[in-house]
Amino acid sequence: MEDVLEVYKRPYDPARPVVCMDEQPTQLIKETREKIPAVPGRVAREDYVYERNGVAVNFMFTEPLGGWRKVNVRERKTAVDWAHEIKELLDRDYPSAKKVILVCDNLNTHKTASFYEAFEPQEARRLIQRLEIHHTPKHGSWLDIAEIELSVFTRQCLDRRIPDVDTLRTEAKAWYRDRNAKQKSVDWQFTTDKARIKLKRLYPQIKMS
Repeated sequence: MEDVLEVYKRPYDPARPVVCMDEQPTQLIKETREKIPAVPGRVAREDYVYERNGVAVNFMFTEPLGGWRKVNVRERKTAVDWAHEIKELLDRDYPSAKKVILVCDNLNTHKTASFYEAFEPQEARRLIQRLEIHHTPKHGSWLDIAEIELSVFTRQCLDRRIPDVDTLRTEAKAWYRDRNAKQKSVDWQFTTDKARIKLKRLYPQIKMS
């Protein structure tokens, strides 16, 4: 926990940006009957019956100090999917950064070995050398700022029935471009000093002789 909190204390550095990432599944839902649009004096209506149309995965990336975020939608969240997402982050989103400081939860796919599953060894090593990973602790994924962005994304973009992956991608892109344009950001206030007070029960009790 303190390792992640110390990362959040670092000053803004475009050469070493701090980026948080998280994943979220979304149930795709198709309408079985056409909606009845709103008219003066009557709200829009939709049938309570729907058709499940599979699941997609939202990959959220956010740089809190830069007021930037991105959502990519994939059909799975395997180690290979994660490796390709990180490659895009490094080569397309931050091509000039010397190293990207990545905060993510401790899933078995969020590890450097995933690059070797997706790419040739030389390419895998190149990507690893541009990455510094900090994992949130077990049961401590709330420390990942990307979770906050996912919560906002869920409330603002996923509060409706989305029928397929293509529609979800379109909606996600429109959402994060609008939020980036407004320079919305997360103001993180929880520090190591506060953690040692509020979460004192989680620390080992050292008995002085």
